Amino acid sequence: MTDEAKKEEQQAPKAEAAAPVLHVAPGPHAFSTSLTTRRMMFDVLLALVPVFAASLWQFRLYTVIQLVICMVSALLAETLFTAMRKKPILIRDGSALVTGAILAFSLPAKAPWYVGAVGSFVAIGIGKVIFGGLGQNIFNPAMLGRAFVMIAFPAFLGATAYVVPDAAIDGLSRATPLTTLKQLGQNTGLLPLFLGTTNGSLGETSALACLLGGAYLCLRRTASWEIPAGIVSAVAAIAGLMQWLAPVAGWTVLHELFSGALLFGAFYIATDPVTSPLTPRGKFVFGLGVGALVMLIRKLSGYPEGVMFAVLIMNAVVPLINQWTIPTPVGGVVLEKKS
Repeated sequence: MTDEAKKEEQQAPKAEAAAPVLHVAPGPHAFSTSLTTRRMMFDVLLALVPVFAASLWQFRLYTVIQLVICMVSALLAETLFTAMRKKPILIRDGSALVTGAILAFSLPAKAPWYVGAVGSFVAIGIGKVIFGGLGQNIFNPAMLGRAFVMIAFPAFLGATAYVVPDAAIDGLSRATPLTTLKQLGQNTGLLPLFLGTTNGSLGETSALACLLGGAYLCLRRTASWEIPAGIVSAVAAIAGLMQWLAPVAGWTVLHELFSGALLFGAFYIATDPVTSPLTPRGKFVFGLGVGALVMLIRKLSGYPEGVMFAVLIMNAVVPLINQWTIPTPVGGVVLEKKS
C-alpha cells in the first residue's frame, strides 16, 4: 500500500458501531408467568364445582349428560374449525372446555342433545374461531351459542323455562321463579332461591353455589371483582328504587339478586377477560351497564331474564369503554410541543 493510500485510509471516517436494538413498550412491565391461559381455565372449571354440585343435587343425571354433550361438542368444534383454517390445534389450553361448560350451565336440564351440540359448534365456530381464535373474539362465545339455540329452538329455551318431565323430580316441573313472577304474579321464597331448589337452567338455581365459586375466582384474580361489583350495584340500586316507587309484596332486592342467572352471569360470564374492558374503572362501568340492562329487560320486556342479552350488548360497547377509561400516565398527560 502506497503512502497516499495509507493517508487516505487514516483520514476516512470510521464506521460507527452498530446501535443496540431497543424494544420500547408502554408499562406496566411486571408480569407473572404463572397466570397462563391454562391456569385461568382450570380455575374456572374448579370454581364451577359448587355450581355443578348444586345442579347435580337438583337435576340428577341430567346435569352430567348436558355437560358431557356440550364439552365434547366444543372440543370437536375447536378441532374441526382450527384444522379447516390450517392453524395449530391448541385444545390443551382448556378454553374450549370452559366454553362448553358455561354453555351447558346456561341450558335447561333436559334440553335435547342437539341443542347443546349445535350451541357448542356455534359458540366455537362463530363466536371464537371466525374472529381469529382465542383472545380475538368480540362476543362471549358461550352466550353467542346460547342466543343462537334460543332462536333456533324456542320451544326449549323460550321465556317459560323448559319443564323437566320426570316423575322422580316432579316438584321441579314448573316454570322458573322469574317466569312465575312475571306471568302469574307468584313469588318464590328467598331460601329456595339461595339454596337452589327451584327450576331453571343448570347454573342459575343456587345463589350460594355461584357466590362460593365467584369468590374463589376473585381471590385467584382469574376474575376481576369490579365486574360483579358493578352488576350487583346496578341491580340493587334499580331494584331498590323500583321497590320504593312501586313495591311488590314479597319481592325484594335480594329476590332480584338471587333469582335467574344474575350471579352466575356476574361471576362466570361477564368476567371473561377477552370480552370485558381492560382498566379497573372500565370493568366497573361494564358491570354497571350489564346490571342496568338486566333490570331493563326483566321489567320492560316480555322476557323474564336478561343476563345473556345484557352481556352480549355490553360486549359490543367494550371498545368504547376502553377508549373512555384510559388511565392517566404517571406524572400527568404529556403535552405535545407546538413547532
